[in-house]
Amino acid sequence: MPRAGLTPQTVVREAAVLADEVGHDRLTLAALAARLGVALPSLYKHVKGIDALYQKLSALATAEVAAELTRAAAGRAGGDALRAVAAAFRSYARRHPGRYPATQRAPDPADPEHLAAGEQAVGAIYAILRGYGLSGDAAVDATRMFRAAVHGFIALEAAGGFGLPRDVDRSFDQLVAGLDTAYRNWRS
Repeated sequence: MPRAGLTPQTVVREAAVLADEVGHDRLTLAALAARLGVALPSLYKHVKGIDALYQKLSALATAEVAAELTRAAAGRAGGDALRAVAAAFRSYARRHPGRYPATQRAPDPADPEHLAAGEQAVGAIYAILRGYGLSGDAAVDATRMFRAAVHGFIALEAAGGFGLPRDVDRSFDQLVAGLDTAYRNWRS
């Protein structure tokens, strides 16, 4: 019988907290079971295995980041919206270093909540891009460009990959300014 009060949602929320503490790559079912005070086999009553846990963690983290991106973009347009959303993405990664990698997983087509979260996150970017006159295939390309650039910066920063004597925040601002310039001058 499952431990009283332990639900699949509780398991995923605790996995998210644990991932932030130990890192996404060190999140294991054994560590999670120990944190929850249950035997490892008991976890299988709430999550089918580590892959299922990673998928549910991805859905949770994607929903969280989507909400933050949407809030950041609200009431803004153009470069102002782009800067706010990029900053929100980076801030989320800094506050949630274990959850953030889970946001990079494509939504599971069998999970309606994960799909909705992914659509909301992409929708926040698409809304900004419409302000630059980008839609359709151009918006897809520009969204991929945004994700690759901002995620690349975030990943390098998290790994300690910026050793040159230059303020990292200034470099991030320049990256976003470069995206703004590229979007304003987009040629389909």
